[in-house]
Order: sequence, then C-alpha cells, then structure tokens
Amino acid sequence: MEVYHRPYDPEYPVVCMDESSKQLIGEVTPPIPAAPGRPKLQDDEYVRNGVAEIFMEVEPLAGKRHVEITERRTMIDWAQNTRDMLNLRYPEAKKVVLVMDNLNTHGIASLYEAFPPEEARQLTERLEIHHTPKHGSWLNIAEIELSALKRQCLANRIPSMELMRQQVRAWNEERNEKQIPVNWQFSTADARIKLQRLYPKL
Repeated sequence: MEVYHRPYDPEYPVVCMDESSKQLIGEVTPPIPAAPGRPKLQDDEYVRNGVAEIFMEVEPLAGKRHVEITERRTMIDWAQNTRDMLNLRYPEAKKVVLVMDNLNTHGIASLYEAFPPEEARQLTERLEIHHTPKHGSWLNIAEIELSALKRQCLANRIPSMELMRQQVRAWNEERNEKQIPVNWQFSTADARIKLQRLYPKL
C-alpha cells in the first residue's frame, strides 16, 4: 500500500484497474412513469439480454477515470485495454504504476498472447505492476470507483450494450470534469495490523 503514498508524478502515474460485469435486462411490459403521488411502476417480469463486461481504470491523485464496456473480459481484452491505456491515455508516461488483483488474465503473458513479441516487450517495459494480496482485492481503489459507478449509473435495468455505453460515457465524463481525487486513508501500518495473516512469516 506504500504505492498509494507516492507523490503525484505524471511521468509515473499510479493507476488502479478492476473489472466487473452487469446483466443486460430488458422489459417485457413497458414501465409506467411516475406521476404526482404515484411512484414508477415496473413489472417483475423481464428478459435477459446477455452480460456486459466493465473495465475500470482510476488514477486516484489526478481524479481521472476511464471505463470501457466490452462483450468479454478474456486475456486478449485485458491486453487490448492495457495497450490503449498506455498508448492513448498515458502516452507521455515513462511507466504506469498499475495496481490490480491477481486475476489470471492480469499479467505480462496476456500481452505476449495478444501482440507480436516486440510490441508486447515495449508495453511491458512501460508497466510497473502491483497486485493486491489474495483475499485483499478491496485494497484496490478501482473497486471503490466501480461501486460508485454501479450505484450512480447502473442501478436500474439496462436492456442493451449500446445504451449502457452511452450512460457510462456520460457518467465518466461528468466524474472527470469534477476531477474528484481519492483520499486514501488506509496506511501501510494499518495493513500490517489488519492483514497480518497475508504477510509472509519470516
């Protein structure tokens, strides 16, 4: 967690990444809009339209985030999202200090699976990867931002991938305009007490 206490440096931005999903739900019967003295009426019956995958990046000190909605979250999808992060969102950074969990797709091998060796090596050289401990994914700040996204933008039924992308894009732009940083209060000392079972015994 010492990574979170590093001073802001645009050449070495600390970026937290996490993934989630949302089921796409369509209506069988159109809801009846709310009216004075009456709440919105929504039928319990619905239709499943598949699942949308969510890639979340957040740079806590800069108050920036980027959300990508995809159909899958395979190692190739992670690799493509990571390449876009490096080349499009942080082209001037010498290295991106990337915090994420230990999901099997989150690794250098995914870059070599997705891209030619020379390109994969160039991308790898621009990453400093830090994995959260096993059973400690809540230490990833991106998980906090995902929770905010789900509460503020994805709480209702969304029938299609395109509509979800539109809503998430609007939410993302508004959050970035406000540039709200994340004030992380959990220190390394706190972690050594609360998470002592996760530290190696010496």
